Amino acid sequence: MIKIKIIALLVLSLVVAQNSMAQFSLSGEFRPRTELSHGYKTLAAEDQDASTITTQRTRLNFGFKNEFINTGLVLQDVRQWGNQPQLVSNEDFSASLHEAWAEILFTPEFSLKAGRQELVYDDQRIFGNVGWAQQARSHDVALFKLKKDFDLHFGVAHHENGNLTDSYYDGPDAYKDLQFVWFHQNWETIQLSLLVLNNGVPVVENADQKTKYSQTLGGRITTNVKPLKLAANLYYQGGKHVSGKDISALNLLLEASADRFTLGVEHLSGTSYNDSKYKAFTPLYGTNHKFNGFMDYFYVSNHIGSVGLNDVYLKYDYSGEKWGFNAHLHYFGAAADFAEDFDRYLGTELDLAGTWKVNPMTKISLGLSTLFAGDSLELIKGGDSSVFQYWGYLMLSVTPRFMN
Repeated sequence: MIKIKIIALLVLSLVVAQNSMAQFSLSGEFRPRTELSHGYKTLAAEDQDASTITTQRTRLNFGFKNEFINTGLVLQDVRQWGNQPQLVSNEDFSASLHEAWAEILFTPEFSLKAGRQELVYDDQRIFGNVGWAQQARSHDVALFKLKKDFDLHFGVAHHENGNLTDSYYDGPDAYKDLQFVWFHQNWETIQLSLLVLNNGVPVVENADQKTKYSQTLGGRITTNVKPLKLAANLYYQGGKHVSGKDISALNLLLEASADRFTLGVEHLSGTSYNDSKYKAFTPLYGTNHKFNGFMDYFYVSNHIGSVGLNDVYLKYDYSGEKWGFNAHLHYFGAAADFAEDFDRYLGTELDLAGTWKVNPMTKISLGLSTLFAGDSLELIKGGDSSVFQYWGYLMLSVTPRFMN
């Protein structure tokens, strides 16, 4: 009841204040998605049955903006159909806060945005909101923003437990300390972004907690050389891994697009069975679902610290006023050796997807993917590479705008 009252008061405040000079927005999202899986994320076994599940994301988005501040509040409920009883007797399944932030405008060019918020930069390889996942990703962070003829962001986060007598953190997040600087500049035909990220992960050694820091340095450049659009990513990771090993890892992406076609190659370095250093690149907090195949075999809560990946891909993307269609083909190979005499070919994946814009607030999406796995993928993932691997989904997305 308390949360219902809070939501009611928020809505009432927006309605009452609409006559002021401030800008308010109130919108929602209803997104149920049914998925059919027989080999999603890992290879299916010979006698494994296909599974069908339905999950749903429901959101209520509040926004407020004037000349002094900008705020955002996103209430979110994520569930799998059937996980909650029909007769709910407690609040264990209550909504959560996906975003809750306030941005103070010190000047028109300089601001501070603090609170729970999404971090989305460039092509979302290192920082992304993971919008495909029903729960998505957001951070507790303070973000300083400077905007002139360039953009400069500085973000900082520090996590600890509730005990103020120590500096201990064993919470659910991926880091204890995080700092990053992001720079972006647009020219007439070239766009350049640079990123410096310091990521601190807590580790217990001899009953004491220490923080192991890794650094990610690099950026992205894009340019239009008609009729081609060219893009390149280059990131290097160094520092210390939680295992104590030195990190030396690389991510390189080269991409060319013309009309509706994109041809590209991405290299994420890996650790071989006989390496003394940690050479596996970790894309950290990116929207990894969009990169290396929709069946999520690589870098979607998996394949971290492994043999890396070489991904050669050809994509066709069509988007019309009402209809959209995508066809993506990936050729996967390991970037390092899992064992002696290891065959680096991992498989070939075909992703097909279509969308229908029913109206400006409603979209229906349908997709089907299949993976033709190499024998070496069995060593990494388990399962049976000779079994037909497939995954598909049907998703309804309704995004009403109640007030603007």
